Amino acid sequence: MPRGPLFQDGYRPQFSGHETFPLRYGWIKKAFDAVQDSDSEADNKSVFLADDAIARFGVGKNMVSSMRHWANAAGVTADSQGSPTITTTELGRKLFGSRGLDPFMEHPATLWLLHWQLAARPDKTTWFWAFNHYPALIFERDLLVKGIERLAKERSWSRVAAITIKNDVACFVRTYVAKQLSGEEGHEDALESPLTELGLIKPVGKRDTFRFVRGSKSTLGAGVFIYALLDFWSRYSKAMTLSFEAIAHEPGGPGRVFLLDENDVADRLAALDDVSGGVLRWSETAGLKQVMRDARLAFDQLLSFVEIDYAGDGNHKVA
Repeated sequence: MPRGPLFQDGYRPQFSGHETFPLRYGWIKKAFDAVQDSDSEADNKSVFLADDAIARFGVGKNMVSSMRHWANAAGVTADSQGSPTITTTELGRKLFGSRGLDPFMEHPATLWLLHWQLAARPDKTTWFWAFNHYPALIFERDLLVKGIERLAKERSWSRVAAITIKNDVACFVRTYVAKQLSGEEGHEDALESPLTELGLIKPVGKRDTFRFVRGSKSTLGAGVFIYALLDFWSRYSKAMTLSFEAIAHEPGGPGRVFLLDENDVADRLAALDDVSGGVLRWSETAGLKQVMRDARLAFDQLLSFVEIDYAGDGNHKVA
């Protein structure tokens, strides 16, 4: 029996909102700034809807909607349920605020955080299914579409059109794969989405065939890894211990989302005690591999760990 949030009763899939545009350079920061500047307004959702939104953001109406979608999906802004307001989040302020860690998205830790926000939660169905459930390393675009169509049918998701899934998969691929250049295009034209820099998906062989790049991630720092571990833990279990199996293999866990193999996960977990200051401990007792957390550690403190990766000397990174 498949496990994970996509297979829970009541799950509502999402295949739209991006208007077919992948996340682009500068969009998250622009959206964050616009929301932050309008925080004092009682009905600030109009920042993306007002007549001057096109002029403010310098893009077309559909792109404005896409910017709003990506900022929300990345957890940098949030629509308040039942309220006419949209707000900045703690994560958004930590990264892009006036004293933010990386207001211009120049550090790889920011890209890994954004990837985690998109692929570790089930909100974006294609993203979650591709990184956490797709059974092979190599995939063709059409096979990814057919796999999600089959899932939608098995789960009896209503009102899911085939063209909607196809467009979502196309957007997913463009988010992680730099487009092929024509003779007149330069290198910058290929980097449509900042997440292509992570190298998580690469084109292989014939057209529309791609490969998930599993293995060590040298730019993934220990701070983001701990943040991801604790974020996953907060949704997965209330226990004070978390098994190696869950961390490495459970849908929505760091092993799956970051495409790490078991040795990579084990190496990172072995360093937890030193990196976390002892609040997380790796244990291999009586053949039981697990992480233990200090009872004083609150999950609302997890964002503090990402600061490790933005230290100037970069010595905290785990290869």
